[in-house]
Amino acid sequence: MHPEMKVFNKIVELQNQLFEDRKQGKEIGFVPTMGALHEGHASLVRRSVKENVVTVVSVFVNPTQFNDKNDLKNYPRTLEADCKLLEKTFDEETEKTKSTVSKSIYVLAPTVEEMYPTPDTRQFEYPPISTVMEGAHRPGHFNGVCQVVSRLFYIVKPLRAYFGEKDWQQIAVVKAMVRQLGLPVQIVECEIVRDSDGLARSSRNTLLAPDERAIAPTIYKALKESIAYAKTHTVQETHDKVVGDINSVDGLDVEYFSIVDGNTLQNVQSWDDSPYVVGCITVYCGKTPIRLIDHIKYKE
Repeated sequence: MHPEMKVFNKIVELQNQLFEDRKQGKEIGFVPTMGALHEGHASLVRRSVKENVVTVVSVFVNPTQFNDKNDLKNYPRTLEADCKLLEKTFDEETEKTKSTVSKSIYVLAPTVEEMYPTPDTRQFEYPPISTVMEGAHRPGHFNGVCQVVSRLFYIVKPLRAYFGEKDWQQIAVVKAMVRQLGLPVQIVECEIVRDSDGLARSSRNTLLAPDERAIAPTIYKALKESIAYAKTHTVQETHDKVVGDINSVDGLDVEYFSIVDGNTLQNVQSWDDSPYVVGCITVYCGKTPIRLIDHIKYKE
């Protein structure tokens, strides 16, 4: 195991370590993940290592945010490979920044029983942000996200927490939760990392068969092309074009495409309704099928 990297299965052991780090005035950054790490996660870790002395990465497939038992069962779990990626990312970033401060990276990989010794019955609801789009199509999803993220924030007590913009609605919900609970953590939003063909990096991409992986980039292509189209067409026409372009590909099926105000997440009827407009999409890809999400900013 890497000298600056430690893996913790027990929450109290991580807390004891962080207590010592805090006593020495070390700033702590946190990257919450469900594992199956890829370059998107690595970009969050790099940012945290650059900005903090200690970086904590949680690897935990959280059962309370899945409303589909099959999705939970099939979600990839690759802890050994995850640790290798984290070691490599940590080495590259510390080498690049040539920091004189000795930095550390900790992995928290608890069991479900360790994370939830008793059922978490807390309810989190932040309408309208949490009740539209993913909130409407995956009942209970954001409540589960808030349960686990709040628990992790209480455990780690980070100064900064890093989230990828791919899960764009999730960031809005987490920010609402942080405000409500009065947590002293800064939420740092990091840009989507894409493959060379435009597909947003996601742990679910590993579940795509080769023929499914080949058609998945159509999603971002349709979104990107719609930016120019939107300049001379209405919101509804733009919506219909994106959905039509993606659904015309055999094996892709749009669950929803919402063009919304970037702050309230409410649908806009006209481009003039808001200075900040985002298109959020969820598409089923393939026979199994795999659920892929993405978004595009029309005005910001």
